Amino acid sequence: MATGTERSAGTAGEDRTRRPAAHRARSPFVPGMLRLEENAALDRAAERLEPVVRPLLSSPRIADRLRGRWLGHAVHPLLTDLPIGAWVCTSLLDVFGGPRSRPAAGGLLAFGLVAAVPTALTGTAEWAATEGGERRVGVAHAGVNAVAMGLYGASLLARLRGRHALGKALGMAGGGVLGVGGYLGSHLTLVRKVASRDPAFQDRPA
Repeated sequence: MATGTERSAGTAGEDRTRRPAAHRARSPFVPGMLRLEENAALDRAAERLEPVVRPLLSSPRIADRLRGRWLGHAVHPLLTDLPIGAWVCTSLLDVFGGPRSRPAAGGLLAFGLVAAVPTALTGTAEWAATEGGERRVGVAHAGVNAVAMGLYGASLLARLRGRHALGKALGMAGGGVLGVGGYLGSHLTLVRKVASRDPAFQDRPA
């Protein structure tokens, strides 16, 4: 797994981001994320997931495609826009659209569930190359997103049965859980720089 390159010394970006810790505002979420990275209990979940993931990546050709070698960098972050965008639009229609928007909301919800499959597969390929704290956060990220998908699936089923109020409630719950999963995913990509990339990018300073 390639990692991000450091900024060169003396740049304005480094001056802003490397101030002494005592002078930086610290997010209340930081201690929780550090504890999550150190939570050895998640290693057991990773060990159970490993045999499921291994066959998926047994072919180097498939693994390269899932990791976005053809694109030049990880394809997973790009694909996340599809289910997230569809589900956000579903919630907006649920809140503002009224009864006439039910078919569109249901269609977007179903599209999001379908789009979540390749999104999850590409994310799994990225996770397989991680270790330590990144691997633990990845397990939590996958678990939270699986719960969100379950809620959205239940929401779609409720709508198909004519129970639209329940479907809306389940969809909103799914959105809340998805927000947590998005935070964990952002931590991996933005903080820990978990993402495949072409070696040419790694060799060239940003």
